[in-house]
Amino acid sequence: MKKNKLWIIGAAVFVVLFAGAAYLYTVLSKEYSPKNITNVQTEPSGSQSQTSNAAPDFEVVDENGNKVKLSDYRGKPVVVNFWASWCPPCKSEMPHFETAFREYEDVQFLMVNMTSSDRESLDAAKKFIHEEGYTFPVLYDTEGNAAYTYGASSLPMTFFVDSDGNFITYAVGMISYDNLQQGIEMITEE
Repeated sequence: MKKNKLWIIGAAVFVVLFAGAAYLYTVLSKEYSPKNITNVQTEPSGSQSQTSNAAPDFEVVDENGNKVKLSDYRGKPVVVNFWASWCPPCKSEMPHFETAFREYEDVQFLMVNMTSSDRESLDAAKKFIHEEGYTFPVLYDTEGNAAYTYGASSLPMTFFVDSDGNFITYAVGMISYDNLQQGIEMITEE
């Protein structure tokens, strides 16, 4: 009988502790979670100049191996997203980018795959895009130039560049559709 009481008391204590932890997690995660969208005051780490908000140029390749530069899209607002096919948060946010790509025809989307790492190959990235049926433009950072220039050491990362080629805002980590829209609105404001 004494053993049963100890089990019941132990189970009750466990339930109370678990409920308290769940409550604190819910309350504190809202208060202390990082904001996805951050206003840019200077260029991200890894860039050369810290004197303006000008987005530094980078060179990557398209699916056919043709060289593409960010500066090729000057005059148009640009969303640059760094991702990899092995990255679960990257995969989770991809449908948001596909929806926005279809919705915002005046915005250029550059989905830059981190192909230069040991964990990612051109074949794996292309296979993922093909299997999921994504239609946004995918570029491949085979030399690591773009990732270095933008300090993309954590995936995913999204940068918002206005039509004048200036950084406006960025997000580190998986971005929600609402935050993606917020960033797009910031680079398309007149």
